[in-house]
Amino acid sequence: MTRIFQISDPHIVPYGQLAYGQVDTAAALTRCVETINQCLPDVGPVDMAIVTGDLTDFGTQEEYHRFRTLMEPLEIPYRAVPGNHDDVPNMRECFADQSWMPTDGPINWLSEFADLTMIGLDSSAEGQAHGHLTETTLAFLKSTLDTHQGQRVIVALHHPPILTGIEKMDTQNLRESRELESILSGYDGELRLTCGHVHRNIVAPFGNVICQTAPGVSHAVNLDLREGAPNCLTIEPGGLLFHETRGGIMTHSIPVGQFPGPFPFYPDR
Repeated sequence: MTRIFQISDPHIVPYGQLAYGQVDTAAALTRCVETINQCLPDVGPVDMAIVTGDLTDFGTQEEYHRFRTLMEPLEIPYRAVPGNHDDVPNMRECFADQSWMPTDGPINWLSEFADLTMIGLDSSAEGQAHGHLTETTLAFLKSTLDTHQGQRVIVALHHPPILTGIEKMDTQNLRESRELESILSGYDGELRLTCGHVHRNIVAPFGNVICQTAPGVSHAVNLDLREGAPNCLTIEPGGLLFHETRGGIMTHSIPVGQFPGPFPFYPDR
């Protein structure tokens, strides 16, 4: 059984700063790593963690090095894909010592397990907030799926191809949604699409597959579905996702933090 934690949208900023002047994202990522490590004895063995974009807020080398420092205590290996707040050249340089990091082009990668194939895709578009899949990335996805027909697959990228109803985020969603849907719908096997960007746990159909967006580890995009609503954040409890192949691809949502318990429901019985 393959088990994978999904972290999304850490938005690490330079030392001494708060994201948007409000959020201590470094403290939140520290709590997230502690949460995963605390879970491991109860849910393990766990194969890896993935980070679905916006590792940093401004894409600077300082932020990437701070991100790696904050992730060092994590007791399982991890991989990442970039989001719209990331800088691909700086991210590539920071992770140049990692075998999963390509030396050029989009940051796409493949990780194979006994009962699951994990595909990471680069949906970043330089200088833009919306998502974009290059011809190279679409070809990589199609070729990889053709090679793994019939196997369980999770495809991870930052920008969701679905509309969430949060207007300001929907204007930033993936531009190549039709092309992605066509490739995924042609796959003969169980496939899950998982994303970040919206900082909320949302599940929706996308063609004939399930698409899920992960909560952010530190803050959320305000759930305001009114037309013309401002683009705002709320400092809600952070969260992460936990995927496992339990007869199929199953996903748990886990809050970030340490909480009282566990307590037996009926201690006297």
